[in-house]
Amino acid sequence: MVEAPRSEIGEPLRLQLESAGRRLGARESSHRDAVAEARRRAEALHAAVAFALEGFHAAASEAGAPHLEVALSPLRVDDKHLRSIEFELRRGRHRAIVTVKSRGEVTLVGPFRAGKTEGPCSTFPFDAEAELSAALGNFLEAFVEEAATP
Repeated sequence: MVEAPRSEIGEPLRLQLESAGRRLGARESSHRDAVAEARRRAEALHAAVAFALEGFHAAASEAGAPHLEVALSPLRVDDKHLRSIEFELRRGRHRAIVTVKSRGEVTLVGPFRAGKTEGPCSTFPFDAEAELSAALGNFLEAFVEEAATP
């Protein structure tokens, strides 16, 4: 692509997108605190899952199967819900997703295979920490079991 002079395309394009940024930013600004709370909760869950996976990797390696490596993605804005934060577990084609929604819910998605329909899903309100903790353990165990089955 030939670089256009800044004044012909670049400046008008920048101004147009700055206007869109102000308009969309103003629309979304009322959700800032709820999204920040979702991110805080997602960071805590991500840290807990990372800690649990360290134990899984150490135990699998000690048992003679260091190849049972599960990858944990960084946090990101959810692919489907703009006001939600998610992270993913991956091993080969196997996936599991944890989504923390600004409306006060955590959804556990999977395990499932990439390219297949996502699911099953379980959703927990923020104030159901005991239930979420128990479900998260079962969710992670189901994921590593499925991901480690040839």
